[in-house]
Order: sequence, then C-alpha cells, then structure tokens
Amino acid sequence: MANVILLNGCSSAGKTTLALKLQQLLSEPYQHVALDQFRDGMPGQVRGFNSPAGDSGARGLNVVPEFRDGDWVTKIEFGDYGEKVLASMRRTIASLCDSGCSVIVDDLLFKRSYLDDYIDVLDGTDTWFVGVRCNLEVVHAREAKRPGRFPGTATSHFEQVHQHGVPYDLEVDTSHQHPKDVAEQIVARLATPPEAFARERRMRSQF
Repeated sequence: MANVILLNGCSSAGKTTLALKLQQLLSEPYQHVALDQFRDGMPGQVRGFNSPAGDSGARGLNVVPEFRDGDWVTKIEFGDYGEKVLASMRRTIASLCDSGCSVIVDDLLFKRSYLDDYIDVLDGTDTWFVGVRCNLEVVHAREAKRPGRFPGTATSHFEQVHQHGVPYDLEVDTSHQHPKDVAEQIVARLATPPEAFARERRMRSQF
C-alpha cells in the first residue's frame, strides 16, 4: 500500500532536508515531490517580479515586494497558469500513489483550497499530514544563506501556511534539533494510522 507524508511549512523551515532524511530512514522507497520542483519547471515568460495583472509574468509565479509592519517582505503569488501547475502537482502525487509509489510531499499550503484539494485527491487512510515549524530568526538565517532567495519570503507566509484550520497528525520543530532526530519523530508517527484527512472527511459528510 502506498503512503503519503505531506510536509507543510514556510520557506526555509527545513522541509526538503527532512524529506531527504526520511528517504534515508524509511525501509520502503518514498518518492520526494516538492513545490520547488514544479515552480522551477515553469517557463520564464510566466515567472515575474512585481508583474502587474495582465502581464505574462503574473500568470505563473509572481514575486511581489510588499511593505508590511514597517519592513519589506516578499510575497509569492500564483496566477492562472501557476494554479494549473499546482493542481497538476497534487494529481501527480495521487497518480504515483495509485501506481503503488509512496510519496513524501514538500509543499506550502498558501490557501485552504490547496489543502481541500489534497483531501479530495488523496486517500485519507494513508496520508500523514505533518506541520513543519521553525523559529523565525532561524528561518531568516537559513534564508540568507540560500542563493536566489528573496529576503523576507518566509516572513510573508510564516503563519499563513498553517492557517488552514485542520489539526496536523504531527507537528515538528526544526529550529534546533538535528534533522535525523526530527525525521525519527515522523517515522515513529507512521506506526499509528493518520487521522487528519479522515477526520476532515467525516466532518464534511455531516453537512
């Protein structure tokens, strides 16, 4: 049976590092699927920097500076093409599962609708929903070391990605623990059935 470990957290929270460590620890092979892979695959003409509405750069992934609470942050906005790519990513993950491949997903749930779509396309009985958190100061330090990363990107969605209203199966904090120790917490949680997606589906059926 194919399993899914859905890691959700802000940029530079350590999701990719965790995914790679989980691949090393788990006895069965898990395919790593990340938002960054699909983002980087978008053609240049639909990737913009502060592109206005109607411009091709706003259709895929648009990097938008914003002055917020006395400081500049960097928002990530997806246009119509970008939304199609994200929806296709979620269905690619479902297709891998249908083919018998277990998957570790490394994503940022900018909108509740993204989570709702995951709940629709994935089997809730074998999907563990994991929140990856990290101290903002640590996130800033990591962000500063990453090439091509705009300052303030994580700040712009630090809380936003966790405001989906669905309790996680597990929350981990990567601020100061070694990635192997955090990954082992996730592996231990896999020993008991997931609850988050199944609980949400039950709640839906009551309305």
